[in-house]
Amino acid sequence: MTTYTALIVDDEPDIRDLLEITLTRMGIETLTAPDITSALKLLETHSPQLCLTDMNLPDGNGIELVQWIQKHRPSTPVAVITAYGSMDTAIESLKAGAFDFVSKPVELSRLRELVNSALKLTKTESSVDDTTDEPGLLLGNSTQIKKLRNQTRKLARSQAPVFINGESGSGKELVARMIHLQGPRRDGPFIAVNCGAIPSELMESEFFGHKKGSFTGAVDNKDGLFRSANGGTLFLDEVADLPLAMQVKLLRAIQEKAVRPVGDTKELPVDIRLLSATHQNLADLVQEGAFRQDLFYRINVIELAVPPLRDRLDDIELLANHILDRIAREYECDSATLTPDAINRLKEHNFPGNVRELENILERAFTLCDADRISASDLHLGGNRAAGAPANAAGDATSQANPSLIPEGNIDLEGYLESIERQAIEKALEATRWNKTAAAKKLGISFRALRYRLKKLGME
Repeated sequence: MTTYTALIVDDEPDIRDLLEITLTRMGIETLTAPDITSALKLLETHSPQLCLTDMNLPDGNGIELVQWIQKHRPSTPVAVITAYGSMDTAIESLKAGAFDFVSKPVELSRLRELVNSALKLTKTESSVDDTTDEPGLLLGNSTQIKKLRNQTRKLARSQAPVFINGESGSGKELVARMIHLQGPRRDGPFIAVNCGAIPSELMESEFFGHKKGSFTGAVDNKDGLFRSANGGTLFLDEVADLPLAMQVKLLRAIQEKAVRPVGDTKELPVDIRLLSATHQNLADLVQEGAFRQDLFYRINVIELAVPPLRDRLDDIELLANHILDRIAREYECDSATLTPDAINRLKEHNFPGNVRELENILERAFTLCDADRISASDLHLGGNRAAGAPANAAGDATSQANPSLIPEGNIDLEGYLESIERQAIEKALEATRWNKTAAAKKLGISFRALRYRLKKLGME
């Protein structure tokens, strides 16, 4: 059984004794020091797996110790003990490289959670070689993507809130998942939520949960996103879309590490790692008064920029082949390859929609190409058809549809187009006595395209 050692640095004997007793009961050996000088002497001869340090020490600031350990013992997580309500000090310590923080008076349950998370991180790092560059979800060999992978590995060691900034479709959620998977919370849940997709009147219930009967329609108790992510990571995508009233409540939940479900009278503690992202400029929104400055500083402790696809053109071929293989597996078809001219055409494209746009282009080309080779003309990037325009049976069917058959009032456009496409495919199959090859020819699409649509529409 592995024995862990923790270094406790605090000038108050009572606090040192409390921490020492708690850690000893957890089976952890302890070293204690009343100041930075004593702590550094201990670090010369010992290699603890964890350090707990007070912020205010007789001969300096706890952040100085954090910075020293970051430089000389980067694999040792450091947790800072701050005065009650000193959130600015806590954020300063996180920016300096602290693993996490705990406020005085120290809650022993919170302390145990912190220590366990830190030791999980130590176990992970003891089995991982820092020199390896495992791509994981972030594929690519460009300098930019290698730098991004290195940054996610470093940020996974901390519990600091991370703000992921990048254009729409650039892969911000993948970055968040990699931070989660490489950190001590990887065995816990990863909950991703698009803040812009939740109706404002349901936000409080969705985030914090509710008690049964607290409002019309609340037929059962609901945990909410924060408690669903307990022990893991909560990723708030498009956080800039949160209304101001919700921003206030989110700020309190972050500061107090607790939430109060709608209809409840007490707060419930939560233990989450918070990651957030948006394609908008949050600093500009703060200046305009559309985003709270105090919340901005809480979620933007560390900022991570995701490069757009046009800045890493060398990765396009690798990404494209990976996407095509995934599409083929998903729709149980033979995979397709890109011709050299198709690869060059993709590299010439600006990709305002980034990787998501690349996926859409390839999915469309995959269904339209007649053979297993996708040429530049199959990509439809040259102006024959506007990017994103329908290139399928549904598009052809709608162009011939009788406008008088379109329902009056509001309609579900996607569902309406799918129903037209389904009818066209059914008629073609009936006319050819369910011969798929002949039906595809009648529809003016490839056999691959017909198989793709049958799978997509659930018509197999």
